[in-house]
Amino acid sequence: MADLPRSTILVTGAGGRTGQIAYRKLKERSDQFVVRGLVRTEESKEKIGAADDVFVGDIRDSGSIFPVIQGIDALIILTSAVPKMKPGFDPSKGGRPEFYFEEGAYPEQVDWIGQKNQIDAAKAAGVKQIVLVGSMGGTNPNHPLNSLGNGNILIWKRKAEEYLADSGIPYTIIRAGGLLDTEGGIRELLVGKDDELLQSQTKTIPRADVAEVCIQALQYDEAKFKAFDLASKPEGTGTPTKDFKALFSQITTRF
Repeated sequence: MADLPRSTILVTGAGGRTGQIAYRKLKERSDQFVVRGLVRTEESKEKIGAADDVFVGDIRDSGSIFPVIQGIDALIILTSAVPKMKPGFDPSKGGRPEFYFEEGAYPEQVDWIGQKNQIDAAKAAGVKQIVLVGSMGGTNPNHPLNSLGNGNILIWKRKAEEYLADSGIPYTIIRAGGLLDTEGGIRELLVGKDDELLQSQTKTIPRADVAEVCIQALQYDEAKFKAFDLASKPEGTGTPTKDFKALFSQITTRF
């Protein structure tokens, strides 16, 4: 059997906690993939190994990301605005911490404009598939995450998801549950729609499993033109998911 040509994949947000995992997983599969990473700062580039395949760019500036998107087959979008905790919070005094977004890094600029820029650049470059990772909770405009730093983060994420779904590019939209920094590959994964999983006891998922689902979505037509919520059963219950074609086949929702 002839060797299949390797696909070139760009992971944006490759300096983030989930992005780092996706970038490393793709590098480990060098027989299948050529990987590029996009990070925001030289510091982030150093953090993930400073390889020649890691590029520094600003997703808010479409001109700075266009060159790195040229020649790729697929794009995995793992960029996200990140709220920061205001200094001075003392948990011993009760109450809740307050959060803010840094100037220029509000969800509107990162999760809407930044993601739109990536989608537009990918479309112009003839990219064949985009995998976008968002969050569960977007069906509820009053979700508590929207009040963090007055950022309306889920509202802007959903706007970018809608833009991608209307773009004409084959897409996979993954709305992940609460992200865990625990081992991947050992849980049964659950897919759902319209935030139904938020009503259950199974609404979290390891970042490593989210990264794996992103990569698996590139390999199955059953994942294209689909949007779904993603969570997992607690470790030690259920059967660890290995058949991703079957997982994607369960999904019928396009948005």
